[in-house]
Amino acid sequence: MKRRMWVVLILAAFAVGACGGGGEGQSADANGTLAPVPAEYAGKSNPFGADAAGEGAVVFKNNCEACHGPSGRGDGPAGAALDPKPMNLAALQVAAGDDYLFWRINTGKEGTSMLAWKGILTEEQIWQVVAFINTLQE
Repeated sequence: MKRRMWVVLILAAFAVGACGGGGEGQSADANGTLAPVPAEYAGKSNPFGADAAGEGAVVFKNNCEACHGPSGRGDGPAGAALDPKPMNLAALQVAAGDDYLFWRINTGKEGTSMLAWKGILTEEQIWQVVAFINTLQE
């Protein structure tokens, strides 16, 4: 019985640790500078353009809204329990290019709850979400 309780406690600690920590909830450093986009993503632009935003809204609603909220401000119901808090995508899209957004959605962000969507969403769906994020207003 004690052994089972220890296993549950260890798993709970791991789960809480995986939900954030490190104070790195924002994609920018303390100076407000975005992390550099890795070479394999640098310069990529949305092959579907703004027309993909409608489909991106559906993908966003089904996969991102719980944490980032309906307007992308990081105020979704699941995001309230996360530390660090989810990124305000409405503010981020002003400073970030398509390559940055695609990279972060594709690979996630270590030290936060932002998981890698590569393999869960198709590349087309990720680009659709990028198109939708670009429509968000601060």
